Amino acid sequence: MAVKFSIEGVEGLPEISSGDDLAALIAGATELGDGDILVVTSKIVSKSEGRVVQADDREQAITDETVRVVATREHDGGVTRIVENRQGIIGAAAGVDASNAPHGTVLLLPVDPDASARALATGIRALTGASVGVILSDTLGRPWREGQTDTAIGAAGVHVFEDLRGQADASGKPLAVTMPCVADEIAGAAELVKGKSSGVPVAVVRGLGRFVGDLDLPGARSIQRPAERDLFRVGADEAYNDGYRDGFDEAQAEGPLAE
Repeated sequence: MAVKFSIEGVEGLPEISSGDDLAALIAGATELGDGDILVVTSKIVSKSEGRVVQADDREQAITDETVRVVATREHDGGVTRIVENRQGIIGAAAGVDASNAPHGTVLLLPVDPDASARALATGIRALTGASVGVILSDTLGRPWREGQTDTAIGAAGVHVFEDLRGQADASGKPLAVTMPCVADEIAGAAELVKGKSSGVPVAVVRGLGRFVGDLDLPGARSIQRPAERDLFRVGADEAYNDGYRDGFDEAQAEGPLAE
């Protein structure tokens, strides 16, 4: 049987400010039922948590939010920095973004997106009595591919993966590594409804209740690939420079070549 689901934007939410009760605002703006999944743009969570800095401090904010530089590229407009940030997310500018931010400011990502998603899910479940899941989404680029898509940076009450390993495909062949990232797929689909400039920061996904579960399920942090399994830990130019430097240092340590 074909699976059907629907996605609907939640309209009528006000401009979010620091201290606003997002759970109450969302619960009051739409009817929710068991198995619904809310996809919430991380920017409104950042606003409610006061994660706002002056735009003049953007470069310093990127530095402060960075734990590891992956790659840098100079261009006419300055320097693009691809970094790993405090949340473990690898992307441009550590997630520091001026879009949809109050004039003269930039937004930082929530300090702990999974904790923010869990608090939001807990509040909405308490207010509505509905067992819902929550995904916090943000826009990221992808290696090797142009353009961007929304992905899950926080999750609560949602199975972020559908683990199909050990099952068989339609022709009976075993699935050895197949593990779709459901949270990212849902976040990307919901972005088609929310858009970037429509003023609709929340969407409700209905019909995928099989992915909704307890609030203690692993969050979106579990999507980040561990360093020991990361085959592309630094940029190509950075890898070349590191290798050249290591080779030069090794040659220097060995002394001059024999004639």
